Amino acid sequence: MILDDIKISKAIIDIYMNKLLQSLEVDVAIVGGGPSGIVCGYYLAKSGVKTALFERKLSIGGGMWGGGMMFNEIVVQKEANKILKETGVNSREYEKGYFLSSSIEAITTLISKASKAGLRIFNCISIEDVMIRPGRINGLVINWSAVEMAKLHIDPLTIRSEFCIDATGHSAEVCRIVERKIGPVLNTRTGGVMGEKPMWADKGEKHIIKNSKEAYPGLYVCGMAAGAVFGGPRMGPIFGGMLISGKKVAMELIDKLNKAQR
Repeated sequence: MILDDIKISKAIIDIYMNKLLQSLEVDVAIVGGGPSGIVCGYYLAKSGVKTALFERKLSIGGGMWGGGMMFNEIVVQKEANKILKETGVNSREYEKGYFLSSSIEAITTLISKASKAGLRIFNCISIEDVMIRPGRINGLVINWSAVEMAKLHIDPLTIRSEFCIDATGHSAEVCRIVERKIGPVLNTRTGGVMGEKPMWADKGEKHIIKNSKEAYPGLYVCGMAAGAVFGGPRMGPIFGGMLISGKKVAMELIDKLNKAQR
């Protein structure tokens, strides 16, 4: 077989553009491809919810790749270990209630499971803005990350969605866009992004799970973004809260979407 360079290019462009066209209107748009966003996308897609995930970087996986200080192991608590087991990630109990897993195996397996479940993943794409209609977020404004990095004046495109999820980690980028463009309207004590507090693993894990919820009509937060938006402590290289957080938001949105279709 003689390979045709043009056919190779044509195949990539054809399939990618079709995937993008099919994702211009989705049920849920997730911003951020870290562990909470990936887990959220996995459960949504697995339940038949039309879901797209947008990640600024070339690689998907967020901070999980590096474990703790580049020691590529992660810790999860008992409740989160159930998610690892369900998705086929190997783990072992270090001490009672503390489970260890390879950060490399964990994130690659989660990405693979989410992708195979039907989650459409777009890397190298940044979020410039949100689309809003009276009192509600109803989509995202996207552009290539390279455009952002080069500071080129290139107009973006739009994605319409029933719900958006800010899973951008410590920076809580989507919620900061809302705060900057609309004002202090978030569902927080101050109306704005309250900011992350110093490390306290136990409180940080509980806070993230509790505050993985709607931050503004149509806009949810999960993972470290929930901690930053609602002013919780960071928790370091324990990733259980992020996994539980992603699943919690997914289950709530699945329920809401199912009720809307009745």
